[in-house]
Amino acid sequence: MDVNWKEAKSIYEFHALDIDGNDVHLEKYRYVYRRYTHRGKQGVKFDMFAKINVNGKDAHPLWKYLKSKQSAFLFNTIKWNFSKFLINEEGQPIKRYGLTVNPFSNDLEQDLDKYFAKPPSGSLESDRLPAAAS
Repeated sequence: MDVNWKEAKSIYEFHALDIDGNDVHLEKYRYVYRRYTHRGKQGVKFDMFAKINVNGKDAHPLWKYLKSKQSAFLFNTIKWNFSKFLINEEGQPIKRYGLTVNPFSNDLEQDLDKYFAKPPSGSLESDRLPAAAS
């Protein structure tokens, strides 16, 4: 069942096909933050997903949702495979990084440290970081 991305409240309402074609509901990732927050940034194992469209009329609803919540500077498209989104515990995209932001950059690390240093608050507004242009 496709989710209406315009009405979605979080990324946890979406699903995607994994690399083997199995339907994976993103709800299964809701508490990953809690599971790994005390372990630091080590030991995360990532699922592999099937190739999907992230731009255009055939874009996956998840990517339409992410782009609608954190738009880019000038063109609201995913550029190559280097656009990144920081998602809070409630499944809300709180910051978008452009293709020039290195995943190991100080800026991104500082945002991660700032976000992970906060205890879960239950308030979406208190967890928001300032939006960034990509």
